[in-house]
Amino acid sequence: MAATIIINPISGGLRPLSARRRIELASAIRDPRGEPMQVFVTERPGHARELARAAAAHGARLVLAWGGDGTINEVASALAFGPVPLGIVPGGSGNGLAHQLGVDRSAERAIGDALRAEPRAMDLGEVEGRLFANVAGIGIDAYVAAGFDRDVTGRRGLLTYIRISGRALITYRPSQYTIVASGSTRDVRAVIVSIANSAELGNNALIAPGARVDDGLLDLVVIEERSRLRTLGQVPRLFTGAVGKIPGCTMQRIEDATIECDEPMVYHVDGEPVSGGTSLRVRVHPGALQVCIR
Repeated sequence: MAATIIINPISGGLRPLSARRRIELASAIRDPRGEPMQVFVTERPGHARELARAAAAHGARLVLAWGGDGTINEVASALAFGPVPLGIVPGGSGNGLAHQLGVDRSAERAIGDALRAEPRAMDLGEVEGRLFANVAGIGIDAYVAAGFDRDVTGRRGLLTYIRISGRALITYRPSQYTIVASGSTRDVRAVIVSIANSAELGNNALIAPGARVDDGLLDLVVIEERSRLRTLGQVPRLFTGAVGKIPGCTMQRIEDATIECDEPMVYHVDGEPVSGGTSLRVRVHPGALQVCIR
């Protein structure tokens, strides 16, 4: 069977006309054997996962996710621990994983590269049974993800994300966490607890410079709150690869960890918010996903 492409028509704040162009472009492409690709469009949250699972069951040789990190997460979760590889066509607000994997920003070239590439293995992370391909986290980034998800304007895209992030930098109040990792236990009042498989949150914001998707490890990045004014002043370091120089920042490579809090935690997996309990288990799954990138 030919490749399958799954398109999120609203990722990145697309207008209906632009979404139709995605569909038309995908429908016109043939795989190297001359067969047309199977094209599907998501209709609701979770639909990309269902479509990817069905495509793999029906013999697709490759499933491409055209959207942002959330769409990629759904497709990757469906293909994890199986032989069918993932291809990526960046179409979200941040495109952190696609950027770190070197996926071409041009949709046509990204599709062509994926169709011609040989599969290779990459790691996946897991938080409480939910897989992630790029970054998971607790703290202000999860707070922003939850705000983005319930935004009453219904507008996706970078401008909405910037607006919500700016408000969060003023209103968010950090929690106290107990983190057990690599045989050590520590108590921290943190504004960010990120678990990174890849280096980038999106839009060139590097939360874990040096993180690799194929090293069998996750990067645990904890930024303690010293003062809100100091936190605000350190934001630019995310865009210069200098997050490790932020006062109160520690970075550690881990295989697994447990994070506890006195109150239920909201966390995110690849930007999608999840309501969790007072204890979260984190672990890596080395080589759990096959990917086709250039």
